[in-house]
Amino acid sequence: MYIGVDYYPEHWPKERWATDARLMKKAGFNVVRLAEFDWVNIEPADGQFNFEMWDEALGVLRSQGIHAILCTPTAVMPAWVAAKHPETLAMQKDGTRIVWGVRKNNCFSSGTYRFLSQRVTRAMAGHFAETPNVIGWQTDNEFGSPECFCDSCRKSFQHWLRAKYGTLAELNRAWGTHFWGHRVQSWEEITLPVDRGSHNPGACLDWQRHFSWLNVRFQREQVQILREVCPKHFVTHNFMGLYQELDYYDLARDLDFVSWDNYPVWGPPETRYRASMAADLMRGLKRKNFWIMEQTAGPCGWGTFGRNVRPGELRSVAYQQLAHGADGQLWFRWRTCTAGREQYWHGLLGHDGKALRRYEEAAQVATEYRRLEKELAGTTVKADVAIVYDYQSLWATRIQPAFAKNDYVGAVGRYYDALLRAGVNVDMVNTDADLSAYRSVLAPRLYVLPDELAEKLEAYVRAGGTLLGDGRLGVKDATGLCHARTLPGRLSECLGIEIPEYEALPDETSYGVTGRGRMEGRFAAIHYADWTTPRRAEALAKFDEWHVDAYAAVTRNAFGKGAAWYVGTVFKEPSFYDLLIRELLKDAGVAPEIVPPEGVEVSVRSAGRKRVAFLVNHTEEEKTVSLPRRMTDLLTGASGLREVRLGRHGVAVLK
Repeated sequence: MYIGVDYYPEHWPKERWATDARLMKKAGFNVVRLAEFDWVNIEPADGQFNFEMWDEALGVLRSQGIHAILCTPTAVMPAWVAAKHPETLAMQKDGTRIVWGVRKNNCFSSGTYRFLSQRVTRAMAGHFAETPNVIGWQTDNEFGSPECFCDSCRKSFQHWLRAKYGTLAELNRAWGTHFWGHRVQSWEEITLPVDRGSHNPGACLDWQRHFSWLNVRFQREQVQILREVCPKHFVTHNFMGLYQELDYYDLARDLDFVSWDNYPVWGPPETRYRASMAADLMRGLKRKNFWIMEQTAGPCGWGTFGRNVRPGELRSVAYQQLAHGADGQLWFRWRTCTAGREQYWHGLLGHDGKALRRYEEAAQVATEYRRLEKELAGTTVKADVAIVYDYQSLWATRIQPAFAKNDYVGAVGRYYDALLRAGVNVDMVNTDADLSAYRSVLAPRLYVLPDELAEKLEAYVRAGGTLLGDGRLGVKDATGLCHARTLPGRLSECLGIEIPEYEALPDETSYGVTGRGRMEGRFAAIHYADWTTPRRAEALAKFDEWHVDAYAAVTRNAFGKGAAWYVGTVFKEPSFYDLLIRELLKDAGVAPEIVPPEGVEVSVRSAGRKRVAFLVNHTEEEKTVSLPRRMTDLLTGASGLREVRLGRHGVAVLK
């Protein structure tokens, strides 16, 4: 198991390096990440490379037994690149170039920038291929910006569309350009959709796909070089969790494993469900365990900073990720920098370089992880429940949300949070995933629904699966055109419903909903309402208002060997989603092993007969967790436990 920090020796006098390396070793760290922003020192002039400083720094780290992950430094171009090749700077919507002096300012379609990127990658790979303590590479840094609107990107978009659609007739059909007389008659007429609020939705969706593809191609060119020159090294990238600009499934495809940057500490202490959801998505990108390449080490911020981690909270953040499949974790950063825009993005050490409370807590985590290594070897999270997380639907929802506050991530999160509150692990999966291994599949906000995906979901239910869909399901095809069908279209038979009408609800409006039978209760519908007519389905909840009291808010339909649920509104109460998930899990035959109290998260990693359960207390109150059988706490050594008491931000690891 790897645990360590992101280190910037170029920020500090060489005389300090040995002290840092000794403190890292003392803490139990065995890995650092290096060099992601140091292109200017590696290539100080066009085609002239200098690795002397990095050879020396790696030697100091090696003397303390510390491994290194090197980064391709292409997230920040040197000033000489911008001055000599101004076309490599991204162009903004107003037609002006980004002014050099920030990070992430390059155009991804620029042939010059791609050439320079490949050249520095090859030079670094060749030099460090045999360096003993270099074990892997991180490509660039946090792909996803900037979006560029230069002529090179416009031409790239036109070529990409030509390759995708083949003919202008097919492109015009797919985009529905008969509307507003926007039919294009040559590829050169295609412009960039700079205004997502009014431009053709199909063009906007394809532009987002093209931008994602540019990032994937840029990374792939680096990965190919690293594979060729450094075949013994792994290649990863530091993703940004629930970031929305790229199709992360595509970006992950060329990598050995996914890493991501986890910064969940900002406002008051809270149950960090979004950090778990991001972790499960990162694990789902390649269906394998992941690393944390950057993790909260103290107050975060550029111009202003947020709160400090409370005692025990840094440890709690780390264990939450370990519980969801992290096999390596690095804190960002080792020492708080004294210069530049991130002077207030605090590290384990402060500006003064002293090893104090946060360092000691990180050292405690490293020591405990060493004790857990053998128990966790080969384990991962194995879930009975999956959520379909679809970037196509996410993007289409952003382009045309249909109703105010229709946030894709928030919609997924309502169900995800309820599943975690129930004590159930979740896999986040792409639309091409094999669903047969899951007892229940949730497909919230599946706005883009090609017929082949609808057939796949229908077959899943017919074979015995339990499916859940909700509002705006199946509105659009893969090109962004609305299906010419009564909703939910191709899934109407499976769900046993029809939706002839629907509406958005203003902020000041809510509809009462009365549930009956297994969904008994009184709830409030907000934001949106499908006027759902059950055909074969059972209405489990109905609207109270006179004009919609004939329509269902929640339905369940027995179909084949399985069941299909539909939720046609947004409910105000988290308690509704808790009840819904409880009943959905009953249908699917999924029973949580440990039911956590409020504010405590449960996750299980397993391999064969080996099962390790993690408990993480997100609150600042003591919590007691009842156990279904006698267990051993691998951190304390206490055995025969039938309950566990967790202090503030406390954790337990149970066998």
